[in-house]
Amino acid sequence: MSEIERLRSQLKRLSLQTMADLFEDEATKAAKSEMSYIAFLARLVDEEIAAKTDRSINARIGKARFPMVRTLEEFDFTFQPSLSPARIRELAELGFLSKAENVIFVGQPGVGKTHLALGVALRACQARKRVLFLHANDLLEQLLAVEVTRGLTKFVEQLARLDLLVVDELGYTPMDAHKANLFFQLVSQMYTRASLILTSNVPFDRWAKVFGGDEVIAAAILDRLLHYSHVFLIAGPSFRMKGKLTTIEKPAEPCDDSS
Repeated sequence: MSEIERLRSQLKRLSLQTMADLFEDEATKAAKSEMSYIAFLARLVDEEIAAKTDRSINARIGKARFPMVRTLEEFDFTFQPSLSPARIRELAELGFLSKAENVIFVGQPGVGKTHLALGVALRACQARKRVLFLHANDLLEQLLAVEVTRGLTKFVEQLARLDLLVVDELGYTPMDAHKANLFFQLVSQMYTRASLILTSNVPFDRWAKVFGGDEVIAAAILDRLLHYSHVFLIAGPSFRMKGKLTTIEKPAEPCDDSS
């Protein structure tokens, strides 16, 4: 076995795959440019760290279960003048995570709530945070299922150990009293421990209807969600209707036969 083959094999055994792939070509370049041994090694280590970071981020994105990948850079703020780009940029710095603060996007369907939630959550993954994205109905079904197997406490504890839980489309389907109580238990467990991002099409003054008509539990949930929170009320038009209304043909003008 040659020295090159032996070194490549040793690097792979140490799980330094990128260095194993690159060291031969990099050694040739270093020799031609008369790079120092330390600079050559530092360059290889930099490449290995970058590759491991990329793999770690991709793994976190996979574990987050995003239904799609959306970035904040793709969001069209000019279409939503009620939304402050500066506030979203500040949010993207992720300071709210270290304080276990919540983020709530409220607005009619199609205004970009899920896009913004996904964009912020993606930033969290890129910062190597533990993130999970769940549709509200899926979350509630999971809470019901683990309750039947007496695993509710463990499941809620697992969610509370995340850095960020995204609950999408809260309120699209009203809950019964039992589901409302389960959701309250989750919110209570995560309160001041981990951050939640919620999207909802229901204004806060109508949340009692979301939670089975129970004003007491709705108030208790809102109290915990809003205590440390960033609230974005989006009043703009639907992105899904963008350009559609202007293309609908107008009815033909009636003919004037009086002449």
